[in-house]
Amino acid sequence: MSLQIYNTLSRGLEPFSPLEPGHVRMYVCGMTIYDLCHIGHARMMMAFDVAQRWLKSSGYRVTYVRNITDIDDKIIKRALERGITIRALTDEMITAMHSDIGQLGIEPPTIEPRATEYVPKMLSVISLLQAKGLAYQADNGDVNYSVRKFPGYGRLSGKSLDELRAGERVAVADGKQDPLDFVLWKAAKPTEPDDAKWDAKAMGFDYGTGRPGWHIECSAMSCQTLGESFDIHGGGADLQFPHHENEIAQSEGAFGKPMARFWMHNGFVRVDNEKMSKSLGNFFTIREVLSKFDAETVRFFLVRTHYRTALNYSDVHLGDARGALKRLYTALQSVPASPMATIDWAEPFAQRFKAAMDTDFGTPEALAVLFDVASEVNKTQSAALAGLLKALGGCLGLLQGDPTAFLTAGAGLDEAAIASLIDARAQAKAAKNFAEADRIRQDLLGNGVVLKDSSTGTTWEAA
Repeated sequence: MSLQIYNTLSRGLEPFSPLEPGHVRMYVCGMTIYDLCHIGHARMMMAFDVAQRWLKSSGYRVTYVRNITDIDDKIIKRALERGITIRALTDEMITAMHSDIGQLGIEPPTIEPRATEYVPKMLSVISLLQAKGLAYQADNGDVNYSVRKFPGYGRLSGKSLDELRAGERVAVADGKQDPLDFVLWKAAKPTEPDDAKWDAKAMGFDYGTGRPGWHIECSAMSCQTLGESFDIHGGGADLQFPHHENEIAQSEGAFGKPMARFWMHNGFVRVDNEKMSKSLGNFFTIREVLSKFDAETVRFFLVRTHYRTALNYSDVHLGDARGALKRLYTALQSVPASPMATIDWAEPFAQRFKAAMDTDFGTPEALAVLFDVASEVNKTQSAALAGLLKALGGCLGLLQGDPTAFLTAGAGLDEAAIASLIDARAQAKAAKNFAEADRIRQDLLGNGVVLKDSSTGTTWEAA
């Protein structure tokens, strides 16, 4: 079976093949970078990290572009609040983001464009839209997109113009001809700092001083890095409308060809049945989560739910994820894995794993295969199967660490102290002092150490 991807545009699974044979071009809307990233942001970046990993595992060359929005109202506001330049704020937050998601094993994209570096391209696209009659300059200096002049607006989100217009009132002050129109170029305001303004005239465009609207940023960056048409456009479900709808209107209005063949959207992270978001104040930063749980557990937690499905966040769910991951690492600890240069996809377990991932990146089903392989490793003690387990896990960015290090991390005692207590317990058992042996076991458990007795001796892992 070849790879099938759920296309938001068609609302169904479609066989995937890239426009350029062997080469996948993918654009994902990244972070608006004014604060630390939360676990909802991690979920988005993880979804597309897994996608690009699987595309590479499937033999494709992947050019993966994930942008950074480094100019918008929230960024300006935060920089002013802190009394620093916009660039100082965004550089600081980008460094923090790279550190946080790097710990989660999220690979860097091929290209990571910053919006502020693509303003001339944005102005070029705006000028082209105006020349085609799809944009107009208002009396207040803003340049707006005329939504009703673009045929098919709403096809990505499934919203009709009449639905969108319901309850709207034409706002005279904003200079729009229609309330559905959106801004492409925002005329500068006297209250805004100088580093939030660009001189369009100096770049050869007759729009005066201002800054780009949010939507035009991605149209310009995707076009300049991947071309006017590319294979996959991704982002969070909340971007489907209006951001991605507006991107389609801009790019296809300007260039007259489909922007992206496939549109992918990941589901929300929820807390108490509400979407996790900064606006609701119910978010947990990646750093907060990593202070309580190891990075691979967090990665496993994010990967084990299908990317399109809403993900419920809680410490209980993360604890359960660690327990599940320990089962896989326990199998790898018991049987040293034989190195595997390439995966034989004709092998039955590998076949099942591939079938799962080829069905819209079906990570829950793929992980189920890993647990089946682990069970077989435990039964057969096969080093080859252990090697397969590690190799398949690697397709998801999992199981590449040292098993013993993972299983013993987080214990409340150092290894020497634990070894001494295990010896003392063995001596107590030999003297038939079982009460003392049980006391030592319980003391170790109280310090986060779980003992495992077998015919070959006693080992331990962190609780």
